[in-house]
Amino acid sequence: MNTLNLQPNFTDGDEFYERLLNAHEGLIKEESDALNARLIILLANHIGDLNVLDQAIILAKGKGS
Repeated sequence: MNTLNLQPNFTDGDEFYERLLNAHEGLIKEESDALNARLIILLANHIGDLNVLDQAIILAKGKGS
């Protein structure tokens, strides 16, 4: 079973955050929510491992360490 990588893995996390904020610029809440949903599905597909995705969901819900 693969495990979720919790070690820093960005070359520039601040740059990614800025790009994410820019992607949402000018969107209404519904459009922003839809963008987030599409991004999650694309990245989940890239990961492709349900065990890793389950770990991420648990941590995102604040129920993991």
